[in-house]
Amino acid sequence: MGNRVAWVGPLLAVLLLLSGSTAYGQTAPRTDTLPRGRFVQPTVRVGQPIRYELTYRHAPNLEVIFPDSTASFAPFELIRRSYQPTRTRQGRSLDRTVYLLRTFSLDPVQRLRLPVLVLRGRDTLTVPALPDSVQLTRTAAPLQPGVPTPTLRANVQPLPIEARFNYPYWLAGFAVLALVAGGLVLGFRKGLRRRYQRYRRRKNHAYFLTQYARHIERFELSRSLTNMERAITLWKNYLSTLENNSINSLTTREIVAHYHHDPRVAQALHLADRMIYGNQLMEEETESPLVFDLLREFAEVRYQADERSLNPARG
Repeated sequence: MGNRVAWVGPLLAVLLLLSGSTAYGQTAPRTDTLPRGRFVQPTVRVGQPIRYELTYRHAPNLEVIFPDSTASFAPFELIRRSYQPTRTRQGRSLDRTVYLLRTFSLDPVQRLRLPVLVLRGRDTLTVPALPDSVQLTRTAAPLQPGVPTPTLRANVQPLPIEARFNYPYWLAGFAVLALVAGGLVLGFRKGLRRRYQRYRRRKNHAYFLTQYARHIERFELSRSLTNMERAITLWKNYLSTLENNSINSLTTREIVAHYHHDPRVAQALHLADRMIYGNQLMEEETESPLVFDLLREFAEVRYQADERSLNPARG
């Protein structure tokens, strides 16, 4: 009985070791079933893009997810990636993704090992790919032994910068000015319109007086009835523009009736008609200045009345 107990213990220990090694062999992944990642070139420079290819052969019923932009590619940085559709042959599926990377690390040898996720229902299995490395090619010559390390000299002197036109601020200022000007116009448009009308009427009145005096001067020098007709026509056109009527197309009788038989208009136009159409210029030389004076005086009165209508405060 004692001998049996003596060899049962070592036997159980051997069985446990064998069962443990068998279980480990079932759960540990084999290297031929792991994803494979490799660099397409053995060397790279700092900042130079390099392609990294990740492939994984698996059973067709597995749902596999490759790393995206949220994964860690340290010491590399992801530029972009490109997928290829899954290919299934002879009961095995192949997934392949190419990543375009770059590095700014100064390590002589840089390694990368990306994981692949396998979805199994509610569980997720992380399967790391076989690692691959790339060698960094330095562009600067290495320091020779005994040569002192060069030091950088700082230059803090400011450099002149060309002034540029600040479009956003100028556009914003122009918009503010436009809004202010628009507000002023909307708030004072009636007053501004009245002032502009008064300005235009003053200009027209001054122009009329100048041209009227010129026609009178020409008439006195030439004693030509044509110059008298031009002066009267100018007077009619001016009053038509001032009062927005059409007396320049009316007869003498209609004009006198339009102005309610004003004695100045009636006397001046009747004298003018007698001199022009009755050919009595030589007999009525002393009355021609009266015609011009009466018409100018009437135009002045009508202009002053129009001014008072545009500016009631002054009236």
